[in-house]
Amino acid sequence: MINMDISVTPNYSYIFDFENDFIHQRTRKWMLENWTWVFYYCGIYMLVIFGGQHFMQNRPRFQLRGPLIIWNTLLAMFSIMGAARTAPELLHVLRHYGLFHSVCVPSYIEQDRVCGFWTWLFVLSKLPELGDTIFIVLRKQPLIFLHWYHHITVLIYSWFSYTEYTSSARWFIVMNYCVHSVMYSYYALKAARFNPPRFISMIITSLQLTQMIIGCAINVWANGFLKTHGTQSCNISQRNINLSIAMYFSYFVLFARFFYKAYLSPGGHKSRRMAASLVAQNTAKLADGPTASVSESSLSGKYVGEDAQAAYMRKAKAQ
Repeated sequence: MINMDISVTPNYSYIFDFENDFIHQRTRKWMLENWTWVFYYCGIYMLVIFGGQHFMQNRPRFQLRGPLIIWNTLLAMFSIMGAARTAPELLHVLRHYGLFHSVCVPSYIEQDRVCGFWTWLFVLSKLPELGDTIFIVLRKQPLIFLHWYHHITVLIYSWFSYTEYTSSARWFIVMNYCVHSVMYSYYALKAARFNPPRFISMIITSLQLTQMIIGCAINVWANGFLKTHGTQSCNISQRNINLSIAMYFSYFVLFARFFYKAYLSPGGHKSRRMAASLVAQNTAKLADGPTASVSESSLSGKYVGEDAQAAYMRKAKAQ
């Protein structure tokens, strides 16, 4: 029998056995005992990606088209499922209990086994998602600061926040799942040599920017609720708020800078025109040899639009 508080959970049409079997106390105990291992994982990650870049410096790039299609498709499917299983809880809480509950009460873990299970998977998924960077290194694509900084900080913050059952995290989880659903689907299509309209890449970066703005706003609200209601009523620590708002604000600055360079700056327009020209020149080569189209250059990364910039820089160096 399902043991959930019906009043604070949405009316799920179906609950899987693995969701119903989720016991949040066990996962929290495990995370409390092991979350600091995340720093070792990040250290290994840094050694692998920068050591890998050095290793690949004088070696030919790998194509990895098949693995890239599978990787992005799996992450897209996982993100779509995660969004479908967590977004209803947030919408239900907002509709019936309001903003305060959504920011201050961790019922999404403690009283909702479905959302709790997918929250746990979300936290764990930040570790294998580091694999995005491996594709960039092996394919010898530009590795920008935003990419690896984003991966590391999200991993650390997610694992730390789970130990506290940070109540405002329900917002961050739903937003991340939703944005990744679109983003990884786009990358999977590009890797499979489909050509989604170019404006889709701009929409994805805009969604990422919107995510950062909302993240900052949630932290501002959380800070206000914490001061007026105290920790007894609002389950979030001041330390967590400080870390989260610093993280989200830094993301906003970096994504805004990226958005400007990729889509608005004169150099960005020039690079996109040059990339389009180079894509046309390389189209015939794709079927005959290992040369990859410029439009594929950032399929395994997080930031669409990077391909045009990379093409422009390579062309400039050649000249």
